[in-house]
Amino acid sequence: MSYSAAASSPRPPHAGQPPACLRRLPPPPSPRQPMAEPCSAQLQGEAAAFTAALRTLVNNPQFSDVTFVVGREKQKVFAHRCVLACRCQAFRGMLSQGLTGSKDATSNIPPQGPFILGNVQPEVFLAVIEFLYTNSINLNSQIVLEVLTSSVEYGLQDLCKLCVKFIKDTLSVEQVCEALQAAVTYGLADLQQHCLAFIEGCTAEVVRTRGFHELSDTVLAQVLRSDRLAVDELDLVQAVREWAHVSSAVLERPVPEVAALPVRELRLPLLAPSELATLESHNQRDLLIPVESIAAAWRSHALKKVSGVPSHLYRPRCGTKPRDHHRHLDPHSK
Repeated sequence: MSYSAAASSPRPPHAGQPPACLRRLPPPPSPRQPMAEPCSAQLQGEAAAFTAALRTLVNNPQFSDVTFVVGREKQKVFAHRCVLACRCQAFRGMLSQGLTGSKDATSNIPPQGPFILGNVQPEVFLAVIEFLYTNSINLNSQIVLEVLTSSVEYGLQDLCKLCVKFIKDTLSVEQVCEALQAAVTYGLADLQQHCLAFIEGCTAEVVRTRGFHELSDTVLAQVLRSDRLAVDELDLVQAVREWAHVSSAVLERPVPEVAALPVRELRLPLLAPSELATLESHNQRDLLIPVESIAAAWRSHALKKVSGVPSHLYRPRCGTKPRDHHRHLDPHSK
């Protein structure tokens, strides 16, 4: 049996398969997936431990690079300029001036000599330093108003808020006038309203305090504008007279001059004729009240109606004792 040459020839490789150029290439590898973003979180350790550690640096001479001489006692207080500068813009400016004044202003060498702070008590300054290091403070009623003053001077708003909260929570008859004076001076409207409400509730006790006698004329006049004072007008006139004599001695100015603003807020028409006559007699000694004001009060008695005086001066306060002639003083009555 014979075979053809074709049949007997060896089988070519890849017989029965399409040419290489027509073969399907393997699929390309899939693109590499981007890596997922790493997880992140800001975690905090125990705040109390951190605060306690920083408190150990307060007034600690070890590693300190700035010194203050504070108060009349000339007490040295040690601090770290990096802490003060990053926590308080006022200290940053103070310390920058010190560096500028050093021999080598471009170096990191601290300036020679301490900073003198003669107008602040050491206890107050240390309380401020404690707040800058720890963001907390130990306050008491003896220093809180001075710490409040320092917080305003150094621009420490958070410390100011803490002081205001402490004052409001611990306000007393003895302290309220001083707190009110500070609130007005520093434009703290919320504290101002709180103090005034406190005074309105216990006016008779407040007007006998040293703080009342130390009020400025503008703040006293503001207090006297209130309708809610819990004291009779006759007692209030006497309290203003005592305040005026203290202010006259301190300021070395005549009584009528120092009292000019507050006496405008005294509601003389509320006094009975006998009380007004006694007041006029006492007034001849110190001229506390202008003659025109007393004359206007007498006129209201003679006419039995409001005449020529601002209507609020006829309005009884919460503590005003009723008198027979008050029925004639309603500015809306005919």
